[in-house]
Amino acid sequence: MIPIGDKIFLLTNKKPLAVWFLIGINIALFLWEIKLEINGELATFFNSWGLVPERFSTAFASVISGNPAALLIVFWSSLSIFSAMFLHASYSQIIGNLIFLWVFGNTLEKIIGSGRFLLFYLFCGFLTGIVQIIAEPNLAIPLIGANGAVVSVLGAYVYKFPKVKIDSILPLIILYIPVEVPAFFYCFWWFIQQLSYGIGALNVPGGVNPLGAGYVAHGMGLLIGVVWMVVMKL
Repeated sequence: MIPIGDKIFLLTNKKPLAVWFLIGINIALFLWEIKLEINGELATFFNSWGLVPERFSTAFASVISGNPAALLIVFWSSLSIFSAMFLHASYSQIIGNLIFLWVFGNTLEKIIGSGRFLLFYLFCGFLTGIVQIIAEPNLAIPLIGANGAVVSVLGAYVYKFPKVKIDSILPLIILYIPVEVPAFFYCFWWFIQQLSYGIGALNVPGGVNPLGAGYVAHGMGLLIGVVWMVVMKL
């Protein structure tokens, strides 16, 4: 099921500048990843800029045990949570995430404003990164993708517009059937869609995004998105 738009008509001329910016930077970085893949440098890039839970948890434990020098590693690992949400491991992952961001983020940004939406996106992406670390603190394989931030957008959207119908396309081999489905349907479909994100994977020696607790923890973004809307009274 592919979402393509909603039926919400807003009396505003605001442009979804934050969504455009996020889509643009994700595409630009993915094109850079393709170049790195050709040069055989992609694994090193992902290990440097992806989220490696073991790196963070080991450094954090070292700080707790009385080693202040490890604070620098904790700080760098925290930054990697942000950088990881702009990287993708496959064509299917980036296409799926950007479609969801466009359809659900477009309307949400117009409601809450561009600046607030960008802050929301980054904050939720960071929190889902922390959840990933807690879920698999010993994972030494990089986790990347905007999945957590994007599903937070979906959660916030469904909270705000629970009864809205989403214009969608149901692909059946060579046929594409237009259908309307409730927005909350995509809360379930998002989890199923994760299983297809290995399609068109980039060649990364050593692997990336193992389908374990840390990767699935992105799903907490649904709840995080809803809580944000409730706390901010939006």
